Amino acid sequence: MNSPVLASLLIDPTLSTAHDDCSAAHFAQELIHARQTVLPKRLVDPGPSAEQLHQICLAASAAPDHGKLMPWRFVLIPAAARHRLAKVFEEALLSRDPHATLEQIAQAAEKAYRAPTLILAIAKTTAGDPGIDSYERMVSVGCAIQNMLLTATALGFGSALTSGKALRSSQLSALFSLETGEVAVCFLSIGTVSSRKPIRIRPAVHDYLTTLAEA
Repeated sequence: MNSPVLASLLIDPTLSTAHDDCSAAHFAQELIHARQTVLPKRLVDPGPSAEQLHQICLAASAAPDHGKLMPWRFVLIPAAARHRLAKVFEEALLSRDPHATLEQIAQAAEKAYRAPTLILAIAKTTAGDPGIDSYERMVSVGCAIQNMLLTATALGFGSALTSGKALRSSQLSALFSLETGEVAVCFLSIGTVSSRKPIRIRPAVHDYLTTLAEA
């Protein structure tokens, strides 16, 4: 998706009244439903510019944040540092499976080099007010991530969230200096879409919304 209307509204949502019938609600619906997961191997150069990446990351700050805890942090993994992540993927695999083949090890390492922009999302599950539990914090982290994905979509890029067993490895914790209470949630991959599948059929509202009975 690469709409000049979306791009202008991203900068200033109040501009919606100056763009024919593109109301704020219409803009939101168009943007939300345009977002889809594009596998990292299908995300190629060019990735976001420095200014665009700043916009994407700035969107995270608008997520709901009870207590102003900012229960998230993000780490950008530039091309020059991907070899360090690749090594972690190799070591994490060998820790789980000492008999992994050379091909499996190479496949694990290769994942570190996919997509021009790669960011690790980290949740802070214990810092700050102990009365705000980890579930609410994780919801905030998810909202921050979704804001970033939607902004990437508005700017014309594809994106994906990926996880995997390496996220729970001691090697990854060491590489990203995870502190007590911090959890590596997922990787965000962003780039230009080289090939795209049709947008999947979304669930209907009645599939997930019910009404509480009066009695």
